[in-house]
Amino acid sequence: MVNKPAGILSATSDPVHRTVLDLIDHPARATLHLAGRLDRSSTGLVLLSNDGGWTSLLSDPARLVEKVYLVGTDRPVPADAADRFAEGFWFATEGITTRPARLEILEERCARVTLVEGRYHQIKRMFHRLGGIRLTSLHRERIGPHELPADLAPGQWRAIAGIN
Repeated sequence: MVNKPAGILSATSDPVHRTVLDLIDHPARATLHLAGRLDRSSTGLVLLSNDGGWTSLLSDPARLVEKVYLVGTDRPVPADAADRFAEGFWFATEGITTRPARLEILEERCARVTLVEGRYHQIKRMFHRLGGIRLTSLHRERIGPHELPADLAPGQWRAIAGIN
């Protein structure tokens, strides 16, 4: 697992920008696959493994693996936002309605979002539907049972016990 800082790409290689693999100092680095991605500006948990089957299972939308994010917004989150997230949002570009998501308002401009899918800029797009709210931060805290440890600083990585 890696605690991805902002400005790092969720990719295995890039000719210009630093990637999460550039943060890993391990002999098996070149064999690692990512389980999901985060935007360059987003931070938090990225899981990697040399077991492509394992990373595919965690990334497969049909598996309904929960992903939890801490979100900062530029304006107050409306009181009805949790209900709207629970209903799902119609994305005309893809012709789909998102699966229901959980939203917990933590503070006026801070919320925790739990998804079981991960469409392109999904959380940003969902908040934008709430009257044009923009995200000021997006931080992934958990993928399935794997939670980002509080003592893992941005840019650091560690092996997950029992996982190769």
